[in-house]
Amino acid sequence: MVTLHRTPDLFALSEIRGPVLRPGDDGYAEELTGFNVAARRAPDVVVGATGADDVVTALRWASATGTPVAVQATGHGANYPVDHGLLISTRRMTGVRVDPERRTATVEAGARWRDVMAAAAPHGLAGLCGSSSDVGAVGYTVGGGLPVLGRAYGYASDLVRSFQVVTPDGTLHETDAGREPDLFRALRGGKHAVGVVTSMVTELLPLRTLLGGDLWFPGEHAEAVLSAWCGWIRTVPDGMCTTFALLRLPPIPQIPEPLRGRFWARVTVAWAGDPADGEALLAPVRAAAPAAVDTVEVMPCTEIDRIHMDPQGSFPVRESGLLLHELTPVAVRTFLDQVGPDVIDCPLLLVEIRHLGGALSRPSPGADMVSARDADHLLQTVAVVASPAEALAADRAATALHTAMSPYGTGRTTPNMHGAPGDAADRARAWTPQDHADLLRLKHAHDPAGLLRFGHTP
Repeated sequence: MVTLHRTPDLFALSEIRGPVLRPGDDGYAEELTGFNVAARRAPDVVVGATGADDVVTALRWASATGTPVAVQATGHGANYPVDHGLLISTRRMTGVRVDPERRTATVEAGARWRDVMAAAAPHGLAGLCGSSSDVGAVGYTVGGGLPVLGRAYGYASDLVRSFQVVTPDGTLHETDAGREPDLFRALRGGKHAVGVVTSMVTELLPLRTLLGGDLWFPGEHAEAVLSAWCGWIRTVPDGMCTTFALLRLPPIPQIPEPLRGRFWARVTVAWAGDPADGEALLAPVRAAAPAAVDTVEVMPCTEIDRIHMDPQGSFPVRESGLLLHELTPVAVRTFLDQVGPDVIDCPLLLVEIRHLGGALSRPSPGADMVSARDADHLLQTVAVVASPAEALAADRAATALHTAMSPYGTGRTTPNMHGAPGDAADRARAWTPQDHADLLRLKHAHDPAGLLRFGHTP
């Protein structure tokens, strides 16, 4: 590990067009701040990249000096500490170029999904955005990318046509299914294991609107709603995309008054088919219990954030994820015993079950590293933690829930939903054993010094 103290160490970075910052410099702290501020981030150097050339220069310098490298766009995946090394910030690389005839978008590394959706909408197109359009499109996609409309269209990585990526030796690669296919495969679900992506070309969907929203039920109806939801999802077509969640909302002004400071059961839905068909499909959920709030309606794809209502800004967040098989009655009972309405002082803000299957279970149109296609559900927890004690309590609650639900799990998670990466065995749970072995081989080939060691890497 190199600790940087001498100005000559940074001479090679003088060619970079963006800012090069060290602790104490003006703008250093602001450059590090993203969505998740729970983990300490104090690199020796921050490079504010403005384009692929800056990334090439930064990685050549890192390779020459043996400096470990982290990369950050919006900071939604910033759940790991960075206490030395180089952090490449791609937040300035926000370009999006839409080709309406080919129905593709060329997306730079720092662009958010809202930038993609806004650029695509005038052409009647949309991208496979996740639950928040505030998330960086590239970082989300190289982790596989679980879209709101995933059961209808698959993973976001399924639609990628090519990547421009810089490997740790500072080489710029143009890769797709025909050019360096192993590298292309590693970037479709392997996260940042083999390089820093500077842009991608992804397919867009011919979609202007969708039926979407959520139904909020008072918490005392949680068991009835969850039981009804579990029976309902066994009958719905692939195009119906839905989640069930329990939320313990704090009494803070950022939360709308009807929802503030209460315990809720929530069902979200997204349907890209005929709205009348979608409304008819929803009848069993609406009959499960009286909904206090029902926001389901036809909306432009650019307003997809209205479905999950994910927060925006900066928060100290602890997250976790576990892939599950079918939710049996015993699994539902176990889930409610851990986090249901009778559990006092549960520190988890949100516990959500995402219905997978449909197009998410189908093979990718090309080789990839997405290892969740055999799962029926994703169990996710989120806690906002303002102190080490709150973080410890959230971790204990999430671990207890995962342990209790493990008999119903696949034993794996996903890179984007894993949460804070632990040891090598823990990180390996994001892939099948074969995919993990292949990803290790490719990492050794492209990053033999292990410079890309921060975050979710094998």
